[in-house]
Amino acid sequence: MDLGLNGKKAIVLGGTRGIGRAIAETLAGEGVDVAICARGEAAIPEAIAALEAKGVKAFGGAVDIADGAALKAWVAAAGKDLGGIDILISNASAMTQGGDEKSWRDCLDIDVLGCLNAFEAAEPLLAEAAARNGDAAVVSIGSVSSVNAGEVGAYGAMKAALIHAIKGLAKKNAPRHIRANVVSPGTVYFKGGVWNMIEDNMPDFFKATMARNPTGRMATPQDIADAAVFLASPRSSFTTGINMIVDGAITDRANY
Repeated sequence: MDLGLNGKKAIVLGGTRGIGRAIAETLAGEGVDVAICARGEAAIPEAIAALEAKGVKAFGGAVDIADGAALKAWVAAAGKDLGGIDILISNASAMTQGGDEKSWRDCLDIDVLGCLNAFEAAEPLLAEAAARNGDAAVVSIGSVSSVNAGEVGAYGAMKAALIHAIKGLAKKNAPRHIRANVVSPGTVYFKGGVWNMIEDNMPDFFKATMARNPTGRMATPQDIADAAVFLASPRSSFTTGINMIVDGAITDRANY
């Protein structure tokens, strides 16, 4: 299937590893010019080289997502370097599971406000792309933690807030053909990721969680990237405001 992405321009927040890296590489493989950011400089050159090897233009920079002003400035500059923005992917996350005040603030600043600040900076270029081509897209990476409440914790609650915010963006911007959706993964395994660290340091918990996956495995970053890139593409031009759960049926809820 031709996703209709060739020649488009995308920004990926948190694009050097894991899900964000898989999204950036999948977009590049579809002929999309990509700008990525990460918290540190070290991983950016290698990621940019890998993207450029796919025959597209790629740009990168180190940004503290929690610094709203710095994030907005980077998004605006990246959009200028790209020559426009058709797609905004908000993948950065604080990944804090605690219930202390710092965890709440970190998740708010990075997971929720990071997405909204990036959208604010990208909005003029997204609107131009939508007016020109009939479609522009925002995809934010959520979590099934947003729909499963256990102990009080910042991560799931802020991911739930993100879904609400994205629905609002979708409703407000539908007349302009700027779409907004969430992809919520279940457990995702990759080397250096959270579940790899749990595997190494909490093997019994890892085995118990693996056993909860009906498919017998955890997701790969590519599993999530494929869903996100499809939602970002013109093939999904009538899909907006949804929370797409990609979890291998680990959750029990039915999504009506």
